[in-house]
Amino acid sequence: MVLDKNKPLNIGIVVGELSGDTLGEGLIKAIREKYSDARFVGIGGPKMKALGCESLFDMEELAVMGLAEVLGRLPRLIQVKSTLVRYFKENTPDVFIGIDAPDFNLRLERNLKDLGITTVHYVSPSVWAWRQKRIFKIARATNLVLAFLPFEKAFYDRFNVPCEFIGHTLADSIPLTSDKNEARTKLKLDTERRWLAVLPGSRGGELKMLCRPFIETCQKLQQKYPDLGFVVALVNEKRHAQFEAAWQEIAPELDFTLINGTAREVITASDAVMLASGTVALECMLVNRPMVVGYRFNAVTNFLAKRLVKTKYVSLPNILADDEIVKELLLDECTSENLYREVCTLLDGDNSQMQSKFTEIHRLIRKDADKQAANAVLNLIEQ
Repeated sequence: MVLDKNKPLNIGIVVGELSGDTLGEGLIKAIREKYSDARFVGIGGPKMKALGCESLFDMEELAVMGLAEVLGRLPRLIQVKSTLVRYFKENTPDVFIGIDAPDFNLRLERNLKDLGITTVHYVSPSVWAWRQKRIFKIARATNLVLAFLPFEKAFYDRFNVPCEFIGHTLADSIPLTSDKNEARTKLKLDTERRWLAVLPGSRGGELKMLCRPFIETCQKLQQKYPDLGFVVALVNEKRHAQFEAAWQEIAPELDFTLINGTAREVITASDAVMLASGTVALECMLVNRPMVVGYRFNAVTNFLAKRLVKTKYVSLPNILADDEIVKELLLDECTSENLYREVCTLLDGDNSQMQSKFTEIHRLIRKDADKQAANAVLNLIEQ
């Protein structure tokens, strides 16, 4: 593709959740180091929009969890995708980048590639873990995949699908050591207490499934550790209100400190972490705090997940280590009794082996990913 040097670089981009918004923010900044007037349009989150990304829909439109939940939102998702296809057909970008949200973005990318638009998918779906035949769908939809992990590129190479290993942006932005007391001071937490960080997820559906077992776990922990503090990281006011409602219903006697929008600082301030499976587990690993991972779906998605998911692990620390260095309590195992037992182990035990492995992995994936991603995209379209 030959770029028109007389026109600003025009990039289509779609993200579906907060982790993708962070990736988009870094990518926009890195591309603008070379193309300062580059224009970005599609669906962006608050960080991307702050950099001038034009968002045609609210990012929350795509933040749907689980197979059953997607079915209920399917008509709206189809409408959003059709609108985006029409827009990019009429306003052809130099490249389209779908960041994560594979169920939505890969379908969109396939439509756009069929129109002759160069497409990039940023964050490889877990094709190496389950439904490996999806790699052929990815190949039809994309001109290039940007992968966080080295073994992902090796998998794509087996099938001759263009892929670049770029490392992970979080590994670049998070230092190898983090000051616990500094974070506590910033959050106005007692520096003399021990603190458990509670991260029940970023989506409404996740909180619906996880608030009760997480709050009930804290009830049990308070009985054993009366001086233990509970600090909860919530992504926005909606999730704050949702958690607070569950708290008042389940255990109004507990003393939670609720913090909006600063998950990393909450993790840094903690002695141990109880969290929902997702990108935040990687963030916790990079901050180097011991953790236990819990996750649930509704009954229908739970039933399907048991039969479809074949991977040994779901949390990124375990996948990267190819070992259960972090305890995972999933589906029926995600109970307050099990969570309580594992958190007690973290609070009472020696976590040095886990944390040493965290540092080893941190160094492995620290590659200046924003710059690597930008270079890969620009090399593709400047050829």
